Amino acid sequence: MSGDLPHLFRPLSLRGLTLRNRIVLSPMCQYSAVEGHVQDWHRAHHARFAAAGLGLAMVEATAVTRDGRITHGCTGIWDHAQVAGLSALVAVHHANGGKVGLQLAHAGRRCAAERPWDGAGPIPRNSGPEAAWEKVGPSPIPEQPGHPVPRVLSGAEIEGIVAAFAAAAGRALRAGFDVLEIHGGHGYLIHAFLSPLSNQRTDAWGGSRENRMRLALEITRAVRRVWPADRPLFFRVSAADGAEGGSPLADTVVLAHELGLLGVDVVDCSAGGMGGPAPGARIRPGYLVPNARAVRQGAGVATMAVGAIIAPSQAEAAIAEGSADLVALGRQLLAEPHWPCRAAVELGHPDPFSVLPDRYAFYLRRRAAVLDTGGPA
Repeated sequence: MSGDLPHLFRPLSLRGLTLRNRIVLSPMCQYSAVEGHVQDWHRAHHARFAAAGLGLAMVEATAVTRDGRITHGCTGIWDHAQVAGLSALVAVHHANGGKVGLQLAHAGRRCAAERPWDGAGPIPRNSGPEAAWEKVGPSPIPEQPGHPVPRVLSGAEIEGIVAAFAAAAGRALRAGFDVLEIHGGHGYLIHAFLSPLSNQRTDAWGGSRENRMRLALEITRAVRRVWPADRPLFFRVSAADGAEGGSPLADTVVLAHELGLLGVDVVDCSAGGMGGPAPGARIRPGYLVPNARAVRQGAGVATMAVGAIIAPSQAEAAIAEGSADLVALGRQLLAEPHWPCRAAVELGHPDPFSVLPDRYAFYLRRRAAVLDTGGPA
């Protein structure tokens, strides 16, 4: 019975989907695509986690337009030809009993950046075959002093981006994804419209909180029309800007409530991209869990907690205490792909090896029996 399991390993039903546990692979950009197309690296990356026993694996931020990429190495879903590569990632998770989601994104004024290992700064205009392209945003305010000033998007262009998200959702459906997430955080386009630090428009897309929320809500509405009613929709936020004059956590609670009314099932509570972490916060294990709790309680929506979740006990507490419905791990799973099995052991799961695929569970049960009896290896 699920009541005998640690909270972290109890199934979660969202619409027509049931996740076998509450552990999620956070979307992590690999910066290894070619013209948006998935490569061998992506297949190997996801194969590591397909056998980990996760409840859900999220594929990295994937651009809905070519110019919406963060870097030249970002995956894309603006073209039908990109569907096959993404579908291959879905297949590897499904073959191991896992569920998989895709994060839809537009980088806005943070586009045309170098890969992180090349410095992550703006791409120089004269950089040859990987030249820069135009940054865009709600207002002519650069991401940082000295960075290129983004071109202000017109109303018609904004509507075109809304349509691009909807078209991308249709391609994600053809690729076979179980879950879709809209990226509305980390300083990318949607977040740039939400924050008064980067949105100083005076038209219907800026000014009041309601107008600054408009792009997020229009994209959600358009995606939900395309995304089937039996499949969950997530939305990632940077819960608080962490800079003077930026959006406070209270604004995210209001946004989350409105997103829930439009059919968002889980609000993924991240941080960063507009001046640092939440006010007064420092990066420490589980430092963003309180934001997930505030959104869950204030907006009445399910949440996913992220942010340096390392110990199984931290993840278990986030679920058991009602701060979040899911926990997402990134760097910790890179370092320890079979973290779910360790978590099951540490949290007293009655059959910890059952979280793994049968082909792994068989050998590990046998190894445990041999070690317990002192028999031959």
